Amino acid sequence: MKIKQQWISVAIAAALAGPLVGCGPKTPSPEGTAKSTIEQPQKTENPLLAEWSGPFGGVPAFNKMELALLKPAMEKGIELHLAELDAIASQEAEPTFDNTIVPYEKAGADINRVYPYYGIWRSNLSSPEFREVQQELAPRLAEYRSAINQNDALFQRIKAVYESDAVKQMRPDQQRLVSLIYDSFASNGATLSGEAKVRYAEINKQLSKLHTEFSNNVLADEEGYVLYLSEDQLGGLPQSVIDAAAQAAADRGKEGMYAITNTRSSMDPFLTYSTERELREQVWNDYYSRGDNDGAHDNNAIIAEILKLRDERVELLGYENYAQWRLENRMAKTPENAMDLMMSVWPAALARVEQEVADMQAIADEEGADITIKPWDYRYYAEKVRKARYDLDSDEVKQYLQLDKLREAMFYVAGRLFNFDFKPVEAGSVPVFHEDVNVWEVTDKTSGEHIGLWYLDPFARQGKRSGAWAYSYRNHTTFDGKQTVLSSNNSNFVKGKPGEPVLISWDDAETYFHEFGHALHALASNVVYPTLNSGVRDYTEFQSQLLERWLLTDDVIDNYLVHYQTGEPIPAELVEKIKKAATFNEGFKTTEYLASALVDMKLHTTDPQGIDPDAFERETLKELGMPEEIVMRHRTPHFGHIFSGEGYSAGYYGYMWAEVLTSDAAEAFASAPGGFYDETMAKKLVEHLFSIRNAMDPAEAYRAFRGRDAEVEALMRDRGFPVK
Repeated sequence: MKIKQQWISVAIAAALAGPLVGCGPKTPSPEGTAKSTIEQPQKTENPLLAEWSGPFGGVPAFNKMELALLKPAMEKGIELHLAELDAIASQEAEPTFDNTIVPYEKAGADINRVYPYYGIWRSNLSSPEFREVQQELAPRLAEYRSAINQNDALFQRIKAVYESDAVKQMRPDQQRLVSLIYDSFASNGATLSGEAKVRYAEINKQLSKLHTEFSNNVLADEEGYVLYLSEDQLGGLPQSVIDAAAQAAADRGKEGMYAITNTRSSMDPFLTYSTERELREQVWNDYYSRGDNDGAHDNNAIIAEILKLRDERVELLGYENYAQWRLENRMAKTPENAMDLMMSVWPAALARVEQEVADMQAIADEEGADITIKPWDYRYYAEKVRKARYDLDSDEVKQYLQLDKLREAMFYVAGRLFNFDFKPVEAGSVPVFHEDVNVWEVTDKTSGEHIGLWYLDPFARQGKRSGAWAYSYRNHTTFDGKQTVLSSNNSNFVKGKPGEPVLISWDDAETYFHEFGHALHALASNVVYPTLNSGVRDYTEFQSQLLERWLLTDDVIDNYLVHYQTGEPIPAELVEKIKKAATFNEGFKTTEYLASALVDMKLHTTDPQGIDPDAFERETLKELGMPEEIVMRHRTPHFGHIFSGEGYSAGYYGYMWAEVLTSDAAEAFASAPGGFYDETMAKKLVEHLFSIRNAMDPAEAYRAFRGRDAEVEALMRDRGFPVK
């Protein structure tokens, strides 16, 4: 199959993980945009609302973050933004691009300065006190978004521009901007009237509360289920894991003990190495039961209500189901297309799992373990198979994967592909929200031009959500004066002993590169208008997935994968083992991911009336033939991608859709004269895949890079699956 063309709907204030529209200090436009005569509302002083000052075009005042300031800042930001939009809507002049679309893009600067603080508290510094504020703000923010989408006078002006003959004379990026803004209104209730319009807003308000409750319940279970071990329970664990567990226990006031926290970065290595099978089962159960423990933090009733409300809301818009509405303006276009891709890979993944389980069971039988492989055994025995088949010890590889050296490797790759240079900023010159955070200035290596800043918050801690993510505090634009990028990466690596290098797994190293790909996508932006920095959900993972491929390039291997004690480069024979084992355990990785993606799609294409999420999950997996030895990567009760907001709802398939593009693009680099550092390919990469952001249809952008559509066969080759 080939990836089909599409265009995207941009939701106003869609996930609070990024800026809504343009923000930051304003200077006269270099493009001669007509100055707005719209009267600006009165502002008040609040450090979280204040224009960013200091170096680099102004930076967030993270040193002035006080939780008591957040709610009044958000309330005032909402008031100011809505007043700006009302002023646009009430103009007497005929709607034009300059008097409607341009001021619409400018509006919201104040609240967009508040969102980064909100995002930090929510994701990096959460506390019971913040969660109370978050619960209060969630319905207010939903009302705010509904007030924007249901501002009929504003929508009519946007519609007039969208339908005008003048659009045809505009630049392609301006035409796309108008389409994106129009569609963001039309697909989010702007065309409704009367009771339907009122009900649509009510549903959004209810959903905002439920999404927040869901997220906070998962975080509560992550914080509430910590397993403390004594020294005699550490069998099989590498020293690096032991040191990290000791530090985690000490951080929680349990000196002399060892803490296995309820996060993936702690769970995964424990299940891989621990010889204590009963403890493996307990850690597995703690992790995969998050949000599914009955009591105050159980998410099943919340999920059922979310699904019913989503279904009711899209029915108001005339859609048969939520997924149909969600995918209409994405690359996949329809749920059927997304399902076709996933089901074309699913049988091969299941067949590989059957082989993997047989190999693991054989080793268990040889050892006289007298067990049948269970989900909490999979990682443990997979590691044994890896050692037996490839003579590859994951812990041996880990000795060459130092967090700081990998960061240097990422900077090297960014220098070769993007001509970026990263230099640490002087300590104290840029405010940070935690002592773990460091900041680098990004410049063009040739001209020295300032590109932006890159913030890194790498370590796990209480109050920080699990996983890894990228976030932009400010995006690149030029329509109202050049605005440089403030981008960040956030991870949950477990700290070791003070002063010693942090060693991570190969999978974690890939994730590190992956998230840096998101940061580079923001830093490379060359778009004019804020909305054009938005993403197409089944495309936005592509660029970051692609950057993972540079981890295994010779330049990185030879210069940055060095032993943490001796400084010696990783041996060639060990590299060869890594490459030979590249598709090892691919059945497990593909199946656990696809199970989540398939359940997500089926949840959002099924009539949700009377749904029991736990039963639905079990029955769906049984119908799909899910192996008993594997569980979904994200079980429904803690599937934050789709229930803590709507960013990935009916869209988790997008990782695989993007992976098709990734595999296809990687083959283009591999066959280029200069390989993955080929200068011509690098130029096309930046021009067509990174800097363009959402200023062009993703399918068109990919064709400009590759000369054709992507082909799914590349993905099958990548995973070592049969190609039909």
